[in-house]
Amino acid sequence: MDEARIRAWWWHRQGLDGRLTGRPASEVLEETGWARSVGGAGPYLTLFARAGTSREQVDADTASLQIHELPSARGCTYVLPASDFALGLKVAGDCGGEMNTIRKLGVTDAEIDRLCEVVVKVLAKAALDPDELRQATGGAVRNLGAEGTKKGVTTTLPVALGKLQTSGEIRRVPLNGRLDQQRYRYALWRPNPLAKFKLSTEEAFTKLAERFFRWIGPATVAEFQWFSGLGVKAAKAAVAPLKLVTLEPGDEKLLWPDDRESLLSLKSLKDPQYALVSGLDSVFLLRRDIKTLVAPEDLKRSVFVERGLRQLGDLKDLPSHAILDRGRLIGLWEYDTTLNNIAWVCFGKKNKALEAAVLRTEEYIRSQLGDARSFSLDSPKSRVPRIEALRNAAR
Repeated sequence: MDEARIRAWWWHRQGLDGRLTGRPASEVLEETGWARSVGGAGPYLTLFARAGTSREQVDADTASLQIHELPSARGCTYVLPASDFALGLKVAGDCGGEMNTIRKLGVTDAEIDRLCEVVVKVLAKAALDPDELRQATGGAVRNLGAEGTKKGVTTTLPVALGKLQTSGEIRRVPLNGRLDQQRYRYALWRPNPLAKFKLSTEEAFTKLAERFFRWIGPATVAEFQWFSGLGVKAAKAAVAPLKLVTLEPGDEKLLWPDDRESLLSLKSLKDPQYALVSGLDSVFLLRRDIKTLVAPEDLKRSVFVERGLRQLGDLKDLPSHAILDRGRLIGLWEYDTTLNNIAWVCFGKKNKALEAAVLRTEEYIRSQLGDARSFSLDSPKSRVPRIEALRNAAR
């Protein structure tokens, strides 16, 4: 099947064609996938690119629990719609990795369970930030010393908080209501979203597979495996009940039968349609296969990454935010806080429609976000080499 047609289908299915304009954030996330949250602007850019949602509206929806940031697939944090809170928590795992680490430091499961009980008791009075929690829980929190610091776990508190979050007992509340700044208070979550969730772990992963292939099919089982964090056997077992079909005979990519019919009947778009999205946007991150969104002539294009130049077709993850045209990756961009504008490069010819799309996103960031970090540690200073590389390439 023509690759341009498949890219156009992903573009449409991901709601980047304008069909979701004005829709509530929760509906956008239900239809197109959970928005990866790493302390950057990704969730805001996701909703702005698809629905034109303002930052104020996203923050209001977060405050009213229409959407929320919580641990979910692979134990990573995403912004989810309320309809998927329980599912996200169920597939998040149980903090097993952190528990294995602290067990080697002499911490028992019983000690963490006792700390969890103390945290819940303390939070019953008021929401608290980590420093306030450490003070309020007193001797229940243990410092793990130099060895713990080496292993990235300085005290037992983060492990307890992680366990309580994935069990739905507590949730993180952004201190200033913003999703792009990692400062939180912790609050009890009542009612617990898992209280009435009846699916087993296996059934929950099948439900996740159902969502995944609706968000981004055609996709492979291996791509779902990466997104879900499952092993090979478990991923195949999760997908098996869905009755998906192959895109073409002999092709590993699967999708829903009705989506295949829609894809085959999709009318090609003659005029360009542009969108500026996060480098962690669902259109990339769900399948983590950049190459399928790149035209053949651009695969060997050199782009700047942290340690020098790499060919675009060799990358698993983008070094910067992205510019798309009907599903095709046509450029990269960063926000320059010094000049308060977007530094960008287009792989082909620029035109007025593309320049207007850049200016629209630029104004949104300038007036509503102030910056567009890729992740929490992406500072304006660390971004300078990428910005310079983009401006040099644009020249």
